Amino acid sequence: MTAHRPNTRRNATLALALAVACILPLVVTSPSHQNFLILILMFAQVGVAWNILGGYAGQVSLGHVAFFGIGAYTSTMLFIHAGISPWLGMLAGGLVSSCFAVAIGWPCFRLKGHYFSMATIAVAEILQVLFTNWESVGGAVGLNVPLAEQGWANMVFNTSKLPYYYIALGLLIVTLLANWAIERSFLGYYFRAIKDEPDAASSLGISLTRYKLVAIAISSFFTALGGSFYAQKELYIDPGSVLSTSLSIKMALVTILGGVGSLFGPVLGSTLLTSIEEVTRQAFGGSGMGTDLILYAAIIIVVAVYYPTGIVGWLRQIRRRYAKPEARG
Repeated sequence: MTAHRPNTRRNATLALALAVACILPLVVTSPSHQNFLILILMFAQVGVAWNILGGYAGQVSLGHVAFFGIGAYTSTMLFIHAGISPWLGMLAGGLVSSCFAVAIGWPCFRLKGHYFSMATIAVAEILQVLFTNWESVGGAVGLNVPLAEQGWANMVFNTSKLPYYYIALGLLIVTLLANWAIERSFLGYYFRAIKDEPDAASSLGISLTRYKLVAIAISSFFTALGGSFYAQKELYIDPGSVLSTSLSIKMALVTILGGVGSLFGPVLGSTLLTSIEEVTRQAFGGSGMGTDLILYAAIIIVVAVYYPTGIVGWLRQIRRRYAKPEARG
C-alpha cells in the first residue's frame, strides 16, 4: 500500500497541474498576460526538446536555435509559396531539421565537451549569416506570414490568443510525453550511459555516434516544431528573431536551472526565467536592458554552486528532508 502512495500522489499532482494549465487562460483574460503564459509554454517546450540531447545524452548544444530557425523558415516558405497548411509545414520543418541535425552531428560528434558546444555555436552562426544574405528567404528583411482565412486550419487567430495558448500547451504535452517514453525505453538507458560512462557504454557494444545522432535527430525535430509555432504566432520571422545565439542560450538555461535530465525541470526553469524577463521589462523598460541577463548570471551561479541538480533537485532534497521523520514515525 505504501509503495503505491508516491505514484498516486504524483499522478494527482500532474492531473491538478494539467487542470490548472487548461483553466488558467480563462481566468487570466488580459491579452498581454496570456501572451506571457504562451511564452512560458513555448520556452518550456523547446527546453524539454533540448533536454533530450543536452540532459539525457549529455551533449551540451549551444546552437539549438539552428533547428528552431529551420522549422520556422520551412513552414513559412511552404505556406507562402505552396499554400501548405502550417500543421503540415510544422511536421515538414521537423523532418528537415532532423536531416540537417544528422548531417552536422556526424562531424561535430567527433568533438567532446566544450569543443562540441563551440562547434554547435559556429553552425548556428553560419546559418544565421547564410539566411541573412539569402534573398530567396527574405534575407535580412525577413518574411511576413500571409494573413490567411482565420481558423484552426490555417492556425491564424486574430481576435484571441487563447488558441495559441492551447496549441503551445499541446506541443509541450506532446514533447513531455516523448521525453517520458524515451526515459523508460532502451534509448533512455543508452543516452544516460553515454552521458555518465561513455567508455563503459562503448565497451558494452553501444555505438556512441549512432545514438548521439538519434538523440540530436529527436531533439531537433521537437525544437523545429517550436520554431514553426513561433512563426505562425508572430506572423513574421527574420534571422535576428529565430536564429539568434541568445535564444540558443535560453533553451539551455531553462533546462540547467530547472534540472538537467529531469522531465519537468525545463518547465520550472522556463517559468522562472520568463518571469524574470517580464518583471525586468515592466520595471525598467528600455533603460533596464541587460538587467535580466545579470539576474540570469546570478541565478546560474547560485545553482551551479549550491544546487547543481537545479530546482527539481532542490525540491527533491526538501521532500526527502520532510519524508525522513514521517518514515521514522
